[in-house]
Amino acid sequence: MIIFRYLLKEVAKTQLAVFLVIMTIFISNKFVRVLDDASEGGIPGHLVMTFIGLKIPDLAGMILPLSFFLGVLLAYGRIYAENEMTVLHACGVSEWYVVRVTLILGFVTAIITGIFTLYLSPMAAEYEYQVKDQIAADSGLSSLIAGRFQTTGNKKAVVFIHDKNRADNTFEKVFVAQLPDEKTPNASVIDSSLVYAATGQVVEEETGLQRLILSAGTRYQNDIKNKEFRQVAFDKYYIQIQDQKVAHKRRKLSAIPTSELYQDQTPETSAESQWRIAFPLACIIMTLVAVPLSVVNPRQGKFGKMLPALLLFLSYFLLLTAVRSGIEKGSVPQYIGLWPVHFVVLVLGFSLLVKGRTSGRKFKAKIAINKGAA
Repeated sequence: MIIFRYLLKEVAKTQLAVFLVIMTIFISNKFVRVLDDASEGGIPGHLVMTFIGLKIPDLAGMILPLSFFLGVLLAYGRIYAENEMTVLHACGVSEWYVVRVTLILGFVTAIITGIFTLYLSPMAAEYEYQVKDQIAADSGLSSLIAGRFQTTGNKKAVVFIHDKNRADNTFEKVFVAQLPDEKTPNASVIDSSLVYAATGQVVEEETGLQRLILSAGTRYQNDIKNKEFRQVAFDKYYIQIQDQKVAHKRRKLSAIPTSELYQDQTPETSAESQWRIAFPLACIIMTLVAVPLSVVNPRQGKFGKMLPALLLFLSYFLLLTAVRSGIEKGSVPQYIGLWPVHFVVLVLGFSLLVKGRTSGRKFKAKIAINKGAA
């Protein structure tokens, strides 16, 4: 029982460290992209952390198998490099016992990964689409940033506001350039009407149409055709900045609940459902590969087989991606799916285990003797 807890603790501790490091790298990369979108006015600043949080389930589901694979390699690699495993074998701990202990943690990791890929990730993707739709619908209201020229949602005007009161969403010192209709022959930006107002506010109607109401301002317009320049003072001025409510966009397959994917067995939904199952399965299958690959000589160090192991994991992932693309295009039958890739890696794992065990070495030696006798 002491050995059991020791092996589990070493692998779990290393897996957690690897997971946190990789997650930090990916989240930092996502954070930079979201900040870039926010700085350009694509999303409101107060939703930056929301978008980052919604990416965590998807990232966690993909990183957990990799972190477990690396955790096994690093933990057992250190134990082998420091001759601890030699002592354990001398005490009666077999290779198969190490595999069984690791499989327990592999099943736990697979369950957690399945929760992310099968349930949490689609829910987060759906909520992300809802937030994006809301941002698009409120583009005239919430995305206006003080001190920046911005195009309205209907692309018919450019707005600049000097200051924004977040309490009641009112604007101060508002400049608006109403652009000419692109369908109008010989339309020119010179024909634009310029509006300056002391205050402004966006009002949204029930239909989703949004208007910018300007107060206490002046409208300037240059009429080239009639060679006239007009200057009109106003108390209230209405400008339409959003034509209609944004239609509900077609959701990507990543946002569809897993239960609905099985009800609609098209090539795309079949590929997506098998893709979600692939990550939990990888936690179990790669356990059979990682344990024998972690066997290193003390002279090699714990990183002795890290490069070939990573190449093997990358090949496994790339094969899954390629076959998934084939299922979506119809070149790979749905009933075959990703299963051949899993089967090949599973056979590879068993062959590595048998090769490393005493019975496997005896079997290999017996075959060599028979060939020599022949």
